[in-house]
Amino acid sequence: MTRVGFFRSPEAVAGVTILVAIAAMALFAPVLFPADPLSIAGAPLIPPFQDWSHALGTDRLGRDVLAGLFHGARTSLTVGLAAAAAAIVLGSVVGTVAGFAGGLADEVLMRITDAFQTVPAFLLALAFVSVVGPSLGTVVAAIALGAWTGPARIARAEILSLRERDFVAGARIIGMHPGEIAFREVLPNALPPVLALSSVIVAGAVLIEASLSFLGLGDPNRVTWGGMIAEGRTVLRSAPFLSIIPGIALVLSVLGVYLAGEGVVEASAARRSFS
Repeated sequence: MTRVGFFRSPEAVAGVTILVAIAAMALFAPVLFPADPLSIAGAPLIPPFQDWSHALGTDRLGRDVLAGLFHGARTSLTVGLAAAAAAIVLGSVVGTVAGFAGGLADEVLMRITDAFQTVPAFLLALAFVSVVGPSLGTVVAAIALGAWTGPARIARAEILSLRERDFVAGARIIGMHPGEIAFREVLPNALPPVLALSSVIVAGAVLIEASLSFLGLGDPNRVTWGGMIAEGRTVLRSAPFLSIIPGIALVLSVLGVYLAGEGVVEASAARRSFS
């Protein structure tokens, strides 16, 4: 399906609209709110729409909720995209080596994959961050450790179906190194179904990062939506907006990624049916 066809899907339009809005929040956060979002900006617990210098109010320490919301979008997008990229790269490498080499290498790598899949991604991330310590890089690595198995299995399946093709035999005949054949000739043809997992991984990464931050295991030097929800928990009865506002942002971001991913899948399926 063409780009025009992609935007004929209501789900795709809604997803892209949400993602563009969140990306704009992340991009313009330093411009609109140049001060440290963790600094005190006014009186504590100002309700939303009461003081337009703090349109969404302030938390119990006097920090601007709107500034935190914008800067939290930067954290969520950074973690989601970085974790998805790391998981896809690691999974693609493991799947390519396993599928192309076969034999003992395939058996060992797939058993390692099985071992990682037996542990829920959130528990693995929780254990990793608890041991290593909370930071943005640690959170990204922890999430990627629980997300690479899906891309690895899909990459392996695609490589197994491609390694006996004529272009691979031709590459062997002209004397190309097996590693060069695997990563330069075969892997690029196996990537489309692997990349289709990106939306699922990004959505999962955003949720796991928020969960870790809610438990106090996020980067303490960054504003996160999960941390904002946890902060509002202590005054949930008197100021529920402190948890509701970042909660809505979190739901919308995951929904936007999911809807955009569904639009891509529908577009790809329609294009294959017309080809």
